[in-house]
Amino acid sequence: MADGTADRSPARRPGGRNARVRAQILAATVELVARDGIAGFRYEEVAEFAGVHKTSVYRNWPDREELVVEALLRYAEDLASVADTGDIHRDLADFVLALAGGLETPFGRTLEQAFQPARQSATVEALTKILDQRVAALRRRVDTAVDRGELPPVDSAFLGEMISGPVHLIVNRGMRTFTREDAERIVGVVLAGIRATAPHA
Repeated sequence: MADGTADRSPARRPGGRNARVRAQILAATVELVARDGIAGFRYEEVAEFAGVHKTSVYRNWPDREELVVEALLRYAEDLASVADTGDIHRDLADFVLALAGGLETPFGRTLEQAFQPARQSATVEALTKILDQRVAALRRRVDTAVDRGELPPVDSAFLGEMISGPVHLIVNRGMRTFTREDAERIVGVVLAGIRATAPHA
């Protein structure tokens, strides 16, 4: 029966070659942005770094900024997470240490630009979205700690600002290497202050 199926192109299978090539290109883009920052990112380097033909890059992302934006948002899936081990102090210290490590890379410095965007663009919007996702993940972890009785009721956004502020200060000023001890001290002081100032029933 002639139903036209012979003329159709075969459907792309999920996880097929094109999906693998796209994943390689996005991973390469993230690594290049992390290495060089957005300003230093060179579109033409992606194919070689990803081990694919350059036409694969241009066909999937004819626009340089679209490629950067998609890569940043994919990277955010790993970036915007806070562990839940049941120990709020440990989880926040891990978060702070990871934040410091990220800020010390060219990619992290690029993220910092989203706090003070000089102009609106798709890239700046993507960076802002990544930061928003990090804030949301931290809020969820703090709210869970409050529900479990690990912490008294607290404004999770304020707590996030209190623990991340010193990290930005130390890292951005290049004062010294941020250490695990720094993370533990910052979290310890902030949590002690929150518990000490909580209204008593």
